[in-house]
Amino acid sequence: MKRKRNEAGETMEIVWQTPANPPQRQDYIFRDGIRYVKPYYFEFISHAKNRWAGKTIVDLFADEFKGRPRDYYVSAVKSGRIQVDGQIVPVSYIVRSSQKISHFLHRHEPPVMAMDVQILHTEPDVLTVYKPASVPVHPCGQYRKNTVVGILEAEHDLAPIFPIHRLDRLVSGLLILARSASKADIFRQQIESGEIKKQYIAKVVGVFPENEQVANVNINYNAREGKSTVEIENGSKGKVACTKFTRISTNGTQSIVLCEPITGRTHQIRVHLQFLGHPIANDLLYLSECVPNRSIEGFSADRAAAANSGLHIKPDNSTDDSAEDFDIDPMCTNCPDLSPKGYDGREEGLWLHCVRYSGPDWTYECPYPNWASLS
Repeated sequence: MKRKRNEAGETMEIVWQTPANPPQRQDYIFRDGIRYVKPYYFEFISHAKNRWAGKTIVDLFADEFKGRPRDYYVSAVKSGRIQVDGQIVPVSYIVRSSQKISHFLHRHEPPVMAMDVQILHTEPDVLTVYKPASVPVHPCGQYRKNTVVGILEAEHDLAPIFPIHRLDRLVSGLLILARSASKADIFRQQIESGEIKKQYIAKVVGVFPENEQVANVNINYNAREGKSTVEIENGSKGKVACTKFTRISTNGTQSIVLCEPITGRTHQIRVHLQFLGHPIANDLLYLSECVPNRSIEGFSADRAAAANSGLHIKPDNSTDDSAEDFDIDPMCTNCPDLSPKGYDGREEGLWLHCVRYSGPDWTYECPYPNWASLS
């Protein structure tokens, strides 16, 4: 869809994208071991919530979406980048409940580590891949093209595909995708009925006990903090959670542990390992304050950290001047940077890796990452 906009006294022809626009190979820029997405114009649509009713259109955005300054929203309304029911409105316009609110903006996606999404196994109706750490599985939040699904479509022409399970963005390893909705439904039924077993490995702090350890404690997840906690005392607020752990190896300082979650709660393995006194060794969110002299070596997603995953790193393809890589939008609050504010791509994936999923009559596996060796 094309729209005419008048920016800084000039007429610009803008191509707005929707979810129907598939990611393309040329949409990505690789620089210093980081994968960026060329900024693009995108239409965000929502319907006015009851609590929005009675606010001016500018007050609504300034109150609810604090990532940009109020002056930006005033300009966006005046220029027609923010519309109500498909119409340009004045800045004093009072919003009513259920109205369609559109925001046309220059979208900058957060960067991820510049590693291949390696295809492990293909069948007519199933695809398995080695998911790199830092890459979300599917479009969510600020991520759309910088996702496993987006990269597979852009670089391998694979669409449609249906992820049948999730891995957290910072977790690497086996990801199973169905090639049809009907096959995805079969997998989901097996997951819901408890027929599927999952195995992960983690590198943890300290010498993990030699005998099997079972963490069978409820978990509370705080969405505002993005963090889970275990429910030490008997209570009913937390969700039932159980994980089995078996030590694979240790060097006296750290251990490689096999993790078998029986349930599937948010951050379950991470918080259960913390509960047992052996948090994941580079998990800043759950490293206990009582862990003495913990090392933060390798906590940046530079080439060395990316290489430590065992995946191929994409070669740089950018120019020295970011302005040559994409068109600068004079109204955009993120330009001329490639990343949105608050994201620099300098993060390492967790030392937590999915190695195996098995069902009633199938098993899929993923190679171990390089960090799993303690030698």
